[in-house]
Amino acid sequence: MLPYLTRRVLIGLVTLAFISFLVYGLIRAMPGDPTTLDASSVGDGRRISKEDLERAKQTYGLDKPWYEAYFLWLSNVARGDLGDSFYEKSPVTSVIRHRIGPTLLLTVTSLILAYLLSIPLGLYASARSGKPDERALSVALYMLYSLPAFVAALLLQSFFAVSLKDTPFALPLFGMRSDNYQSLSSVAQTWDVFRHLILPVACFTYGTLAYESRFIRANMQEVIRQDYIRTARAKGVGPLRILVHHAFRNTLIPFVTLIGLTLPSLLSGAVILEQIFSWPGMGSLLFQSIATRDYPVIMGLTLMFSIMTLLGQLLADVLYAVVDPRVAYV
Repeated sequence: MLPYLTRRVLIGLVTLAFISFLVYGLIRAMPGDPTTLDASSVGDGRRISKEDLERAKQTYGLDKPWYEAYFLWLSNVARGDLGDSFYEKSPVTSVIRHRIGPTLLLTVTSLILAYLLSIPLGLYASARSGKPDERALSVALYMLYSLPAFVAALLLQSFFAVSLKDTPFALPLFGMRSDNYQSLSSVAQTWDVFRHLILPVACFTYGTLAYESRFIRANMQEVIRQDYIRTARAKGVGPLRILVHHAFRNTLIPFVTLIGLTLPSLLSGAVILEQIFSWPGMGSLLFQSIATRDYPVIMGLTLMFSIMTLLGQLLADVLYAVVDPRVAYV
């Protein structure tokens, strides 16, 4: 296993270097830069002189060719320095750190709910295969999976925040906290965050729930047809034990692979949903950094998302070997 992990780490480092090089070149090729945005923010008909623009480019490190600036950025990253945000005028690590908490609160809650609900739903659909209730459940899950999350977000906002306004069932329209959050007691603050969390979590969860439930059912249907399942039935093993102990254990192999591949989504959030709900997470930070041409933050987020993706793939491979003893990496 150790030689395999060593090879994967080395390949991962090369992949990270290639991804960061490509992304850095692309963002530097985008129209506009921080200096032009600064110039456009000057009002009263005033114009920034050419000398001031040149000094601003030197301040932002834009006076060098993009490939030279990339290697300078890479050398700083190797020393643990991601640079300072052009927009927020603070270290990139600090900017990202303040946004990780809200995103983890949203994505971890959503992921736990999705797995807690998808496993029993998938098993139920497998046990009731072909029955009217199973067909109705499959159609409902298919419809949920087909519904875009941003459409669901707008519909939920319209219903719970507008139609149910001034009723006990009304929910906040956007944000993570109410305006009077600081004046609330600890219990009231927790309840306030919970109420703000309901709609975003629902939008984050239903698509994953529908996909994973159908994923489990499809794999269970394949396993149930195997000879050892028929042998267990012939020996008089109960249907529940066959379903959970024999069949579901063998569907864990693709299922744990899927779990490993969901790791990057824990920190990446969702740009559109976080914008709709004004959720102060990583997705909205990425959108803000692109809009403001905040190159250090874009590169910091790209590096973090890339590392999480590679770690997720590695974790999926390791979990695959743990679940299936026949798999060995050398």
